[in-house]
Amino acid sequence: MIDGSSLTVEMEEENSPATAIAPREPPKIQRLEESVVNRIAAGEVIQRPVSAVKELVENSLDADSSSISVVVKDGGLKLIQVSDDGHGIRREDLPILCERHTTSKLTKYEDLFSLSSMGFRGEALASMTYVAHVTVTTITKGQIHGYRVSYRDGVMEHEPKACAAVKGTQIMVENLFYNMTARRKTLQNSADDYGKIVDLLSRMAIHHNNVSFSCRKHGAVKADVHSVMSPSRLDSIRSVYGVSVAKNLMKVEVSSCDPSGCTFDMEGFISNSNYVSKKTILVLFINDRLVECSALKRAIEIVYAATLPKASKPFVYMSINLPREHVDINIHPTKKEVSLLNQEIIIEMIQSEVEVKLRNANDTRTFQEQKVEYIQSTLTSPRSDSTVSPKLSGQKTQKVPVNKMVRTDSSDPAGRLHAFLQPKPHNLPDKVSSLSVVRSSVRQRRNPKETADLSSVQELIAGVDSCCHPGLLETVRNCTYVGMADDVFALVQYNTHLYLANVVNLSKELMYQQTLRRFAHFNAIQLSDPAPLSELILLALKEEDLDPETDKNDDLKERIAEMNTELLKEKAEMLEEYFSVYIDSNGNLSRLPVILDQYTPDMDRVPEFLLCLGNDVEWEDEKSCFQGVSAAIGNFYAMHPPLLPNPSGDGIQFYTKRGESSQEKSDLDGNVEMEDNLDKDLLSDAENAWAQREWSIQHVLFPSMRLFLKPPASMASNGTFVKVASLEKLYKIFERC
Repeated sequence: MIDGSSLTVEMEEENSPATAIAPREPPKIQRLEESVVNRIAAGEVIQRPVSAVKELVENSLDADSSSISVVVKDGGLKLIQVSDDGHGIRREDLPILCERHTTSKLTKYEDLFSLSSMGFRGEALASMTYVAHVTVTTITKGQIHGYRVSYRDGVMEHEPKACAAVKGTQIMVENLFYNMTARRKTLQNSADDYGKIVDLLSRMAIHHNNVSFSCRKHGAVKADVHSVMSPSRLDSIRSVYGVSVAKNLMKVEVSSCDPSGCTFDMEGFISNSNYVSKKTILVLFINDRLVECSALKRAIEIVYAATLPKASKPFVYMSINLPREHVDINIHPTKKEVSLLNQEIIIEMIQSEVEVKLRNANDTRTFQEQKVEYIQSTLTSPRSDSTVSPKLSGQKTQKVPVNKMVRTDSSDPAGRLHAFLQPKPHNLPDKVSSLSVVRSSVRQRRNPKETADLSSVQELIAGVDSCCHPGLLETVRNCTYVGMADDVFALVQYNTHLYLANVVNLSKELMYQQTLRRFAHFNAIQLSDPAPLSELILLALKEEDLDPETDKNDDLKERIAEMNTELLKEKAEMLEEYFSVYIDSNGNLSRLPVILDQYTPDMDRVPEFLLCLGNDVEWEDEKSCFQGVSAAIGNFYAMHPPLLPNPSGDGIQFYTKRGESSQEKSDLDGNVEMEDNLDKDLLSDAENAWAQREWSIQHVLFPSMRLFLKPPASMASNGTFVKVASLEKLYKIFERC
């Protein structure tokens, strides 16, 4: 009995839960690798492509930029390119540029409470290098060349390389989230992400109206956001959000100087009762920083819902300025939210002022009158057409022969609905076609002020219209670009014909006509460094000299350069007012006009342009003067071949290094490797120049020609257009074979 009971107790102890499961030891705490920490932090700072764009644009604003351009591919996942004309980055700062917590904005924690810049943590660029491939190209003032360097995981992949660069900085972020598969899969809707980027830059553009912004998709000619510097914020809103928004805005202002601590100034614009929208747009800047405030947005929506019918959604732009010590900007990883001292009081005061404005403006409301046009059109089937009458059946469209088929048509896509509609009866009054209306509106949008005020300019424009060749006009409007045949001629197709088109002549005429149409209403290209006229004109005179090594005519050239410089200084006021060519009192050229958007002329031809202004313009007669200056600008902006020979053909020999060592080697071996003797830097500059020209011809010149060019009759006989093939004739040749 004793032995049995003891055995039972022992068996129960072995089967108890306490003895079956061994106690678990606490997990060991270990330090994460720095790369893991940085990648986790990067996912928090750069949440979407728009987060990267916001950080880069704010860096450009901190660099005192006056122009910021953004190019996006696949919603920012493939490419984000932000270019500015700011002060650039010093060469010695490039090694630590993308390290975490490296910044030029502050040095100690106390600086955070008096900060005026957008960025301050030094995390954005570092975070991008951990989730993307980042390339930086920059140049500072006074340098003869820039530097390009690539970064990965916060460090440089190679030493900075010298390269050609324009003023400022260009940052390319490629393959965003390439190492974060889950994040990348959730961001596959590129249209949604691109829309967020456009919305961000639209908001930036209306507040920073002293900076020009542009945003476009990679490969697109037209920018989806294009704003220019404007002294009026309302003009900025009009250019970005449209006339329908700007005309329905009211100005609102609130300020408080309460000694107890509620000190702020607010100014902005709010929509009136005539504005109708399904979505609230609140553009809020606090101390020039774009932020979100859900409490303020909710308060404003409550006012509109109570004041206006149908709970209209408002458009609101507000800029609030507070003492910097009253704002805590360090509460959100992406800095999209801030904390304000006395926030409830500020929101209540703004809400009260908005309500007063709306009640005072709600006495009247404007309703737009709409005209309804009745069009007799019904869908018809082929069977009904054949049984209507013999006369109608005899008018059926014949089958197009094979040799008459057009392979490419830029204006008449297949399957248009017009084929299913009855033609308009002849007894109805003729009206402007919808296509003409669309073209007219496009012209007015891209050329808002085509009509000049001066009669002489109107006469010149009328002369262009009267000399227009109708056949060439039809060809230009509907031709399709095929490619470049050589340095001067491009292949274009129109209907069943193939033409060689002289792009130099076409671009020269287009630039001349655009100069007349934009007369006195130009945007401007600001040169990074003012250029002295006398030196440029003297350079042009030496280039024209057949024997540049002789010095006997140097004094004469210097006198000619001085005379032309003085002449252009006398005409500087007129050139600036009418043509946006700015020459200061010291005789320096610092500004040129924008003739076509997205196109910058070849600056190597500036000396020739200035010499042409001094020598070839008849300054005494107004009409001749305007015609001469416009012709000089047209020739300067024409798409001439670059001065460097084309490296794709025999011109490659121009880029070979010629020295004694290479000559001796060729004599010994009989064969020298061409690639080893090439001047790689010069060759790269030439390839970029020729590639940029061909891109401009295809994506800028030909689309602009279709909209604006009115080819003169002289182009029909001077070799500008040469027919090289016809589909009908080719079929005849093939039939003989």
